Amino acid sequence: MKNIRILIADDHPIVREGLRLLIASERGMELVGEALNGAEAAEKARALNPDVILMDLVMPQKDGLQAIREIKKDAKCVRAKILVLTSFAEDDQILAAMKAGAIGYLLKDSLPEELLKSIRDVYEGKPSLSSPVTSRLLRELSEGAQTANEQDELTEREMEVLKLVAKGLSNQDIARQVGLSEWTVRARVSAILEKLRLSNRTQAALYAIKKGWSEV
Repeated sequence: MKNIRILIADDHPIVREGLRLLIASERGMELVGEALNGAEAAEKARALNPDVILMDLVMPQKDGLQAIREIKKDAKCVRAKILVLTSFAEDDQILAAMKAGAIGYLLKDSLPEELLKSIRDVYEGKPSLSSPVTSRLLRELSEGAQTANEQDELTEREMEVLKLVAKGLSNQDIARQVGLSEWTVRARVSAILEKLRLSNRTQAALYAIKKGWSEV
């Protein structure tokens, strides 16, 4: 199996050292680079084309949110999945990171095993959030999506796709399971996000869990 290629973006040497040692000790993972600030993170994402970026939010020159937005808009970084790794769990930062394109948000006091699992999940396109982050994000997502759902109900097929998104399945896996083309599944996911007024599939997955349509 191919190694998961990882880029670390954090301005604290001791954090980078700890992550470097953890990744080096884990089979199937490979550290391809380190960035000391958001500007460097965006540059190295383009140059190295990593699979997963571990992104701190508070960094000099350009913060993590700015770097996430820049990376997600760059055609050279289309495959990069971003896992925020930070000390902060404020509601506005969590939502901003998710809207910017991160699909994982983990706190730095998480266990090493939790981080390694999150890296694998994010690599596979599955949402990965610390428990405190999940609780906060679920509360914030509720109001806007409920209003939208009253106006635009999801079709039966869209509900089926949404439940599979909430289970962490990729578009390819969903297509295989429901007997549709991957392109059609992608279109269904886009329609779901538009109807629920959500920014990405991580928010959609969390909303489905909150509504009781899928188990955590």
